[in-house]
Amino acid sequence: MTDPRLHIAVIGAGIGGLAAALRLAHGGARVTVFESQANPGGKMRTVPSAAGSVDAGPTVLTMRNVFDTLFEETGSTLDAHVTLEREEILARHFWPDGTRLDLMADAATSAENIGQTFGPRAAKDFAAFHARTRHLFDAFDAPMMRSAAPSALSLTARVLRDPRLLLRMEGHRSLARSLARQFSEPKLARLFGRYATYVGGIPQTSPALLALIWQAEARGVWHVRGGMHALAQAIHQRAKALGATFHFNSPVTRIEMQAGRPAAVDTAQGRTPVDAVLFNGDPRALEQGLLGQKARGAVSGKGTSPRSLSACVHAFAADCSGPDLAAHNVFFCADARDEFGPLSKGQAPRDATVYLCAQDRFAGRTPTGPERFELIVNAPPAPDGTPPNQEETHQCHRSTMARLARFGLRFTPEPGPEALTMPQDFAALFPASNGALYGRSPQGMMAAFQRPIARSRIPGLYLVGGGAHPGAGVPMATLSAAHAAAAMLSDLSSTSTSPQAATPGGTSTVSPTMASAPSRSSAS
Repeated sequence: MTDPRLHIAVIGAGIGGLAAALRLAHGGARVTVFESQANPGGKMRTVPSAAGSVDAGPTVLTMRNVFDTLFEETGSTLDAHVTLEREEILARHFWPDGTRLDLMADAATSAENIGQTFGPRAAKDFAAFHARTRHLFDAFDAPMMRSAAPSALSLTARVLRDPRLLLRMEGHRSLARSLARQFSEPKLARLFGRYATYVGGIPQTSPALLALIWQAEARGVWHVRGGMHALAQAIHQRAKALGATFHFNSPVTRIEMQAGRPAAVDTAQGRTPVDAVLFNGDPRALEQGLLGQKARGAVSGKGTSPRSLSACVHAFAADCSGPDLAAHNVFFCADARDEFGPLSKGQAPRDATVYLCAQDRFAGRTPTGPERFELIVNAPPAPDGTPPNQEETHQCHRSTMARLARFGLRFTPEPGPEALTMPQDFAALFPASNGALYGRSPQGMMAAFQRPIARSRIPGLYLVGGGAHPGAGVPMATLSAAHAAAAMLSDLSSTSTSPQAATPGGTSTVSPTMASAPSRSSAS
């Protein structure tokens, strides 16, 4: 017998593709996920070590309500599938002159720490910054992040209802300039300027509005027991339980089009007829023609460029000695110009700040024996066709280890260059991405409106993930899944009885479950 449900192919099992597959399966669709890698998770990947699997991608869970909503709206709870532990120390910050500062889950405690380290004026600056960003986050959460298709008009309408937002947005200033005005202590301006890098931007060219990223952390940082990859596995298993089918080691080579719509996807295993396609990869892969010439019109060049930052990522296990580490640590370079000056020109930084995640220190634990580490240093994206460069790899490795050694931090055994993933490696893992880990760059005030939304320019072809609205990061990609699933279930339900849907693999009916699904999937 033929399955009467509409058949949706999801290309890619990153966090966006996984969350969308879960929502679509719950909505009554027949869902088949094709993933080129051997495991789910995409950038939420792990690498083996002597102490166990090491996270080699995102390390923190923020905006927990996004994930609670995902599981609740698909018939379960987040706590039934993963164990989360809230971190009291958001991050421990080290400067070359010996200054150290802990930012805490409790804003009042953070202010107290800042006052003890930098004085009462700095504490007042932080309190004002915290209040300002809280106002911005609350104001723009619904019309921007939670909206499937934000517009400058909707943003203007929100500002008109609360004119104070216009001043706090500082639309004419970069994040770096804005923070220099808000903080009398330059070290704090640098600290909060780094939040631009969390979405692949440079403080000097990113809009001041990105300061609200602080609020995502200020509202809670959680550790997923077993690592971030455990969250991907949980969503994968839940989607399977609701009927989604997964094919790993199965890259899609082409989206076959008929009558201007996707009709099938091609893999090495053959052709799979479908009614619609959800693409969970870098949208630039479509624009560059990697999935067929007819799919190139799905997104515009402005939606995929300029490119965001990439990174050099170490992942390894070792004993360590030196400064007292928290789970999340930031070791600042002496001069930000040595990092962001070259990066703004697409060059490797002369010196760089190092983020260090001590994976076995979550929830205040004190590890014994070798522990797992992830080190991240900002890097420029890799131009198309850039081959691996052994000298660049060794240089990044040497400079990262030397930077940490200047803080007194040493690893035994010291990892070698083989522990390092370079931008060229990320470019190979994620086709057409240039190794840019965050998709399109956030530079410029209008960048938020130039990312492609879930509905692409081609009917029946949809987008999900960090390269689509609302942008990079695990919670943002999960929100994009809510937007994409709602759009697909709504569109396919309304068109399922039309002749246009009668392509190979299509149907002329829709299940009652699917027809009622948008109301469950659109809220987030």
